[in-house]
Amino acid sequence: MSRIYDFLRRHPMWVDGFWALLLLGISALYLFAGQAVQGETELPSGLVDGLAFVPIAVALSVVVAFRRKLPEQMLLLATGAGVAQLVADVTVYPGDFALLVIIFTVASRGARWASWFALAGAVAAPSLSAVRWPTEGQDPSNAAVGTIFLTVTFVLAWVLGDSLRTRRAYYAELEERATRLEREREARAKVAVAAERARIARELHDVVAHNVSVMVVQADGAAYVLDSAPEQTRDALETISGTGRQALAEMRRLLGVLRTGQGQDGDTAAAYVPQPGVEQLAELVEQVRSAGLTVDFRIEGAPRALPSGVELTAYRVVQEALTNSRKHGGDQVGAKVLLKYGERELTLLAEDDGSGEGRRLHEGGGADGLGHGLIGMRERVDMVGGSLQAGPRPGGGFRISAVLPLPEAAEAAPAQRRRNR
Repeated sequence: MSRIYDFLRRHPMWVDGFWALLLLGISALYLFAGQAVQGETELPSGLVDGLAFVPIAVALSVVVAFRRKLPEQMLLLATGAGVAQLVADVTVYPGDFALLVIIFTVASRGARWASWFALAGAVAAPSLSAVRWPTEGQDPSNAAVGTIFLTVTFVLAWVLGDSLRTRRAYYAELEERATRLEREREARAKVAVAAERARIARELHDVVAHNVSVMVVQADGAAYVLDSAPEQTRDALETISGTGRQALAEMRRLLGVLRTGQGQDGDTAAAYVPQPGVEQLAELVEQVRSAGLTVDFRIEGAPRALPSGVELTAYRVVQEALTNSRKHGGDQVGAKVLLKYGERELTLLAEDDGSGEGRRLHEGGGADGLGHGLIGMRERVDMVGGSLQAGPRPGGGFRISAVLPLPEAAEAAPAQRRRNR
């Protein structure tokens, strides 16, 4: 049974064609019955001889057959058949049921102008029929009641069709909204994935580039003094070992961010999240100094608690700046790092006096693949609403300056002043 229903739903013309043939057969039976009782019936001669009846019956059957495929055209054809029926004096007969069908169809799926035209026809057709073919000897009040009842029937067909149109439009809007929400959800997911990939790439670069560069420098130094200074070689190997362990610990914390389902209470996840801050800058500077880079590290202003995002950004900016100085500053390079606490911002200044590849890499935009650090720094600073300037120094070397806003401190300052009053 379901297969038959699905077949008929996929082929509505077959259903309409069946009803059209059935309506045409009923009209033919009505015509033949009128001819059989000619002289003993009140049917008008125009119906009995069939000269006007046959084309009208065929037209109304065609209306039923093609009502869904060509609703507006079939409405006009039904209107023409109705006018012809009035002019040719073909009284109301069962085939006029097609007018009711086309009114419903146009109201449910036709153009708006056709729907309003069908409503006008639904209101006017019963009255025109009552005027054209009045019933002899019938009480006027009964005739009026009959006309009103027929008018209500036609108008109700239009109302049902219009309600079906509204429901279809509502369902179509729901489907469109669901499709749009699905597309937006997919777009947001893609953006989130891209942002997470960029964040992981920054973390990997910061962790790997810094620690590996220290290990490379120490390994080169150990190889150079392997025979002449065993003690220095031992110190270099210890530095390499310690730096390697630190890199593994950072990588372990970073990979913990990617693991889901661990530490649902939050403890395990928090232990793996890489969140170094400004308090670890001193350790970072000492590590860089042990790798052979001279660093002048100063802090100005009163240190205080900072937002975690600002602390991580400050640490990564200084880390990347010192890594670039060590890698590209050339021989005998010296670096300077200034951390300045302001009332509303944290200022970072990292510069070196080297004459290495920093200028060429900056002007080339990192075309050799070594410019990802500057890109990562800019992205980090932008994420906290700060500004970053990076470029060669006028007197030689390279300079990186970052200003990180402190909204919490800025908002807390007026409240603190009010309490002091």
